[in-house]
Amino acid sequence: MTRPAPAIVILGNGSLATARSIQRLYPGALIHGLDERVVGADRTYREFGATLRELYQQDTPIIALCAAGIVIRTLAPLLMEKGAEPPVLAVAEDGSAVVPLLGGLAGVNVLAREVAAALDVSAAITTSGELRFGTCLLNPPSGYALGDLELGKRFVSDLLAGESVRIEGAAPWLVQAQLPENPQARLAVHVGHAERTPAANELLIYPRNVLVAVGAGVVDVPGTVREALHQAKIAVQSLACLLAADSEMSSPTLREAALELGVPLRFVDDVGAASNLMRNAIEQPVSVFGDEAVAIAVAKQPLDPSSIGRPRGRLAVIGLGPGAADLMVPAVKAELARANDVLGYETYVRMAGPFRADQVLHCTDNREEMQRARHAFELAAQGRCVVVVSSGDPGVFAMAAAVLEALHESRDPAWHNVDLEILPGVSASLATAAQAGAPLGHDFCVLSLSDNLKPWDIIEKRLDLAAQADLAMAFYNPISRSRPWQLGRALEIVALHRAADTPVVLGRDVGRPGQTLRVTTLGQLTPDQVDMRTMVLIGSSTTRVFARPQGSLWVYTPRSYGDKLVDIN
Repeated sequence: MTRPAPAIVILGNGSLATARSIQRLYPGALIHGLDERVVGADRTYREFGATLRELYQQDTPIIALCAAGIVIRTLAPLLMEKGAEPPVLAVAEDGSAVVPLLGGLAGVNVLAREVAAALDVSAAITTSGELRFGTCLLNPPSGYALGDLELGKRFVSDLLAGESVRIEGAAPWLVQAQLPENPQARLAVHVGHAERTPAANELLIYPRNVLVAVGAGVVDVPGTVREALHQAKIAVQSLACLLAADSEMSSPTLREAALELGVPLRFVDDVGAASNLMRNAIEQPVSVFGDEAVAIAVAKQPLDPSSIGRPRGRLAVIGLGPGAADLMVPAVKAELARANDVLGYETYVRMAGPFRADQVLHCTDNREEMQRARHAFELAAQGRCVVVVSSGDPGVFAMAAAVLEALHESRDPAWHNVDLEILPGVSASLATAAQAGAPLGHDFCVLSLSDNLKPWDIIEKRLDLAAQADLAMAFYNPISRSRPWQLGRALEIVALHRAADTPVVLGRDVGRPGQTLRVTTLGQLTPDQVDMRTMVLIGSSTTRVFARPQGSLWVYTPRSYGDKLVDIN
């Protein structure tokens, strides 16, 4: 499995040059700089601790250009399991020191040596095994899996105590290691796919050279696969991936089985029996055996799952939030990081960046929603990982509805096999309300004043009913050059049922540079105070306003109806 690109985290402009030197090593690595202190970073953040912990929990390798102690104190509450942590290393701001901190079993020392070589310094490797033998025996290379970690720790401890070792099986990465080899040694590194009982004197390493094809109709897939491997005397640790017919692509049973077994799931054209699926999928010579339900292929070398068949395509419809990076939910950030293709209105796509060089951007006009949705399904049906970008929340006057409409209209089974997910974002109305306080704290409604996709008489009817119902209101698309009169008409309708002193919040570009927030009243509001980038929030009859210490105003709508407030002044 390919190691993901690291995140390079810096605190000030003084370390930016070093960060750029490291970035050249790793295509796709992004520099994360502290907001208002770093100019020129790929991404900005406001809180160092929260950012570092989020990256760690996403299993992202971390290169932090700061004191090692800061990183240790930040991540200490998350340190639970040694075998399940990403590489984390600290680098001096001037590049004079490289210190691996965490992730010895995830390749942190390899990462440290690479960074140190690029900076022309020595990495501060402190792992005893690596210092003595020049390799981490408990971290085999990609394509191989360690058997038992706890037995492995004891094995390395015995080696460090002075015992010798013999190598059984092909372990080309150990050729250059300084191991004390002896063909008669009690300790043995055993490399092979055969099922084997763990022993204290053996370090078991399994090549991932086994592929299992699963036919349709298998109920207990994990159990069936494990039993088939056991009958063939093959270790489950050597399983590289599961294979199935593309007609089974949307099967939740197969998806859950792959997750349980910890391997990728790949698909090929439906040609019948599992053994036929197998022969269609693998280019290198293999031994194939099994039946129509389950077939097993064993290759001579570790298999690359990405070269076998194709994955299930994925389409995620995401919401960026109002624009500020720290208001984007972590799941959306992770989806953008994994995407092959990103589609959307160009303004929103640019907001979602920066992107890696291998990510393909498909920018279109804001009125081309259905074409964009269909294009997204066409790409995802090819097995690609696709993201459709919306600002705010994708389900609020945005792309989620268009994507679902395109799928509903389609009879293409490949589209319906796509793994579709809608990921929420902070909508503009909620972001504006949070800046003002809680004007939407009770029942409220959200309306778009654009009549591009619905008749104006329906908008007028909904405005009238919502105003009668005493709902707080949020207006999207309030005014534009082609619709200069409609906001004025909307305010006239609301004024039939709402007092002139009803609080109104105007939030322009909230969450973006240059944002403004203003509190006025329904009687004072005129259309010339609003443009297309303004969110208009109109309070209900119970919405209240009071002063903040710095002179601005808090606006909120109490959750209880009636005059139950007590004046504390």
